[in-house]
Amino acid sequence: MNWNERSVVISGAAMGIGRHIALGAAARGAQVAIGDIDEASLRQVEGELRAHGNKVVALVTDVRVESEVRRLMETAFNEFGSIDYLVNNAAIVPHFAWGGPRWPKVRDMDLAFWSKVIDTNLQGSFLCCKHAIPFMEKKGSGHIVNLYGGGGPVPPGGLAYVMTKEALVTFSQYLAEEVREHNICVMSVDPGGAIATERAPEEARARMPGPESVGERFFLAAEAGMEFSGHLVNLVDGRLAIIR
Repeated sequence: MNWNERSVVISGAAMGIGRHIALGAAARGAQVAIGDIDEASLRQVEGELRAHGNKVVALVTDVRVESEVRRLMETAFNEFGSIDYLVNNAAIVPHFAWGGPRWPKVRDMDLAFWSKVIDTNLQGSFLCCKHAIPFMEKKGSGHIVNLYGGGGPVPPGGLAYVMTKEALVTFSQYLAEEVREHNICVMSVDPGGAIATERAPEEARARMPGPESVGERFFLAAEAGMEFSGHLVNLVDGRLAIIR
């Protein structure tokens, strides 16, 4: 894959895995569009990307707001001439591994909190796909990655998050068949476990892997063949492998 001829759009790219993917894509020569609700951090990453000398689009984007998602995709296409790779990374993530509190049980959870998690993690990915796919169809190719994230039912507290991530596996499976005729590959990608982002407490960053631990999986996903489309994949012995 010639990254110099590719354009990448990443949601939630102001820190963590999203930032890691953005910087890695830029270092490979790609044109990169990033969106995030955190404007200060977004501008910092924008500066880091521009240091590579490639075209960059950076827009404050709340993935729950369709007009903002549409603007991000349209601006990326107008600036780059294509959208080749979409990474749906934006999500509300519980940080239990950092020592954060467990989320409320269903009986105690506010509807507003539940809706915010669903609207960000699941609906946000839907909206990004909705507005990127027409541009991929124009070219007759593309790759879409939806970030997976696991967690167990014991101890309780992760239900809302894990439910959205499991739903994204099904979403990817069914969306893959809708766009297969256009040579668009849709996958869920397991990042390989919990990480400590730049905003994690110092104690957590000292004992946990950082975003760089995801390795090459998101760059290999951008080059994956259609046989991977519709599947949840992970990195096994340095190669993408179908998990389910």
